[in-house]
Amino acid sequence: MSVQISASDVNKLRQQTGAGMMDCKKALVEANGDFEAAVDYLRKKGAKVAASRQDRDSNEGVIIAQATADGKSGIVVEVNCETDFVAKNADFIAFAEKIAGIALANSPATLDDLKALDIDGKKIADALIEQTGVIGEKIDVSKYETITGEKVVAYIHGNYRLGVLVGLSADAAGVEDAGKDVAMQIAAMNPVAIDKDGVDSHTIERELEIAKEQIRAEGKPEEMVEKIAAGKLNKFYKENTLLNQEFVKDSSKNIAQFLDSVAKGLTVTAFKRVQLGA
Repeated sequence: MSVQISASDVNKLRQQTGAGMMDCKKALVEANGDFEAAVDYLRKKGAKVAASRQDRDSNEGVIIAQATADGKSGIVVEVNCETDFVAKNADFIAFAEKIAGIALANSPATLDDLKALDIDGKKIADALIEQTGVIGEKIDVSKYETITGEKVVAYIHGNYRLGVLVGLSADAAGVEDAGKDVAMQIAAMNPVAIDKDGVDSHTIERELEIAKEQIRAEGKPEEMVEKIAAGKLNKFYKENTLLNQEFVKDSSKNIAQFLDSVAKGLTVTAFKRVQLGA
């Protein structure tokens, strides 16, 4: 006669080992309710490794950026491991791409919602623990971002170490290629916002304060400080906001001018930039 396995027993074993709920239930069934035997069962399957590695840093990994076939939305995820060796493994990259594909198809609202989705008959959260056991390194998804737009372009830079999503205001001839150029600009120049209206007040106040201190240190008269500081702030906008940045591929234009040359009125409506470990 088989022993009845309660939900509390399953949860207790999960807390003890870090293994997935279904794996814990199966282990208790196989062990006829014996916790010690269930732990041994999980250890043999590799699940116990997860519990012993939860305090490890997983700063390596890959960034996967994907856009839907219709180009109306995109996602970017960061899937982490502990070593560069694992990060370059084709199976690990394929696993990360599968998670990204699930995110793209389901549009979960949060990272926790993403981890609650199914992958190969189990929750992504449980699959991550399972992979930790199989690979022997802590595996996790640490970042998840998404945008929507009339045209969304996804770009992966530097051997999966940086991913960019850029949303554009229209979809027309040449917009896809322009989106790739803008995504590469974002990857290289790391803008803080689309334009000056998107810069948060704290950043503006900090830049002004730094500028004023520099001006005073140069011995400029106090009545000139505000005016010179405003000029320095405008320089900050030019260097750090996307539409005002000098286009890397053509220094005679800024990004706003470049996009307008592709399609009249074309502009950036949103972007996300995710860098490994940042």
